[in-house]
Amino acid sequence: MKLSSKFMVQSALLAAIYAVFTIMLGSFGYGPIQFRIAEALTVMPAVMPSAIPGLFIGCILANIIGNFGAIDVIFGSLATLLAAFSTYLLRKYPLLYPLPPVFFNAIIVGSYVYLLYDKSFSMAYTMLYIGISELIICYGLGLPLIAFIKKNSAMRRILDIEI
Repeated sequence: MKLSSKFMVQSALLAAIYAVFTIMLGSFGYGPIQFRIAEALTVMPAVMPSAIPGLFIGCILANIIGNFGAIDVIFGSLATLLAAFSTYLLRKYPLLYPLPPVFFNAIIVGSYVYLLYDKSFSMAYTMLYIGISELIICYGLGLPLIAFIKKNSAMRRILDIEI
């Protein structure tokens, strides 16, 4: 990964898109049952390494503005960073791209949401609900997004992606 101006602009753009999508949905993106449409972007590191810092920064911004607290800013963003880096490592296995975001968000976010914020459900159910929503979004929206980018030469040029 080269740290060029293009890399930084791509990262900033993804950070902004992630934060805006999460904030636009409001309460749907936070809590024990969450549906963050922006999580579809967490498969992007497989084809665009600049997505790793972009998703991390976007998650930090969304969690700061989301007002769920410092724990969400720190650990939610850490879950996104771990997922993004792990997805990058799986870049040769397209069907596995969504698994790191599902795993890290279910375990990390599910744990602290239950322990610190909401005990409406058991910890296992909280993890399960977050994992299922992540699974639906990453496989249902994230993988089709990657397929669209791979098939569309204009998108590959715009994003500077070589497949």
